[in-house]
Amino acid sequence: MEQYEPDRLSPARVAAMRRSLRNGRAAMTRRSLLRASTGGALALGGLGTLSACGIPAAGKTQGGTSAEDHSAEEKTVNFSNWTEYMDVDDSGKHHPTLEQFTKRTGIKVKYTEDINDNNEFFGKIKPQLAAGQDTGRDIVVLTDWLAARLIRLGWVQKLDASNLPHAFANTSQQFRSPDWDPGRAYSYPWQGISTVIAYNKKALDGVEVKTVSDLLDNPKLKGRVGFLTEMRDTVGMTLLDMGKDPAKFTDDDYDAAIARLQKAVDNKQIRRFTGNDYTSDLTSGDFAACLAWAGDVVQLKADSPDIDFLIPDSGYMTSSDNLLIPNKARHKTNAERLIDYYFEPKAAAELAAYINYVCPVDGVKEELAKIDEDAADNPLILPDKAMQAASRAFRSLSSKEETAYEEKFAKLTGA
Repeated sequence: MEQYEPDRLSPARVAAMRRSLRNGRAAMTRRSLLRASTGGALALGGLGTLSACGIPAAGKTQGGTSAEDHSAEEKTVNFSNWTEYMDVDDSGKHHPTLEQFTKRTGIKVKYTEDINDNNEFFGKIKPQLAAGQDTGRDIVVLTDWLAARLIRLGWVQKLDASNLPHAFANTSQQFRSPDWDPGRAYSYPWQGISTVIAYNKKALDGVEVKTVSDLLDNPKLKGRVGFLTEMRDTVGMTLLDMGKDPAKFTDDDYDAAIARLQKAVDNKQIRRFTGNDYTSDLTSGDFAACLAWAGDVVQLKADSPDIDFLIPDSGYMTSSDNLLIPNKARHKTNAERLIDYYFEPKAAAELAAYINYVCPVDGVKEELAKIDEDAADNPLILPDKAMQAASRAFRSLSSKEETAYEEKFAKLTGA
């Protein structure tokens, strides 16, 4: 188990945090912008062992620390999530799926949108977790790399399979068994985040784009290409284009990817590295093509006939936000029941139809079609088998690797 080392952030990690807060995942503006512009009309779009479901056994990972479970006498669950990451009714005051869960089970959900950035939230809860204290939260939603860190530190609880039958059965294949939580013993995916190539047909003016190599090497696109400030997305897509597996790459592979990107920076092929503010560059035509998050592309396509996307033959990157139960949580069973509820197709479809991310739950298509037929047929919303097979994840990193890799990426991007 990894040992906790308090308050030791390298300059590279500080730079990564600042990038994220400024315009990466932490900015979260795509959620609020999509809500404001569409009213939530369109969506994006799933281990212990249950042998009948064909789900592999959990790996041997150091477990967390449980507390006395007060679920039976305290019919409540405390749920911390990112902003704009839950369905909301037209009044903006009610979360329909949460209220349906309470009506069915009698368990009241104290839902708090207090996660704005992974690093920031980790700083908020780590003193309590390091001291073996209750954080006051029964469920938290964290991006895969931070979920991996908490599992390594032994700060989250192993899940009880008997309380999670729908989750065990319905987790879609591409999210079933990440390397940082083999068998999903400690976590379940909340939503997936896919990285694709987006382009402006008018700005391309007939120039063909099919690969990341086209973005990096085609002189006709010089100064009109964008890559992301998120290291795992930009380097991951470049590794795939180089024929390397982001789940198995070496230090030399990483350095080669950075060198390839650096060449494109030096010759001004890459206009700039962006967070989700690439949306304005793409719609204006300043970017002819760029790496983009699928959730944005769905809305951009709806707003502009010039915007489209492609999945390179080499594959695409997918990360996930994940549900975890921290050590010492008072309502573990209630939390597991709520996690399991969101793997029922009806609840998963209602959530997916609102928040514009990849749904990690199988069997949702029929229920989603009742809400929005176009959304149910969109592979960015519910990836088909071919798209799932093309999905790749960035392998988990040790603390030493993360520091070294972020330093190199910060130098590349000028952060």
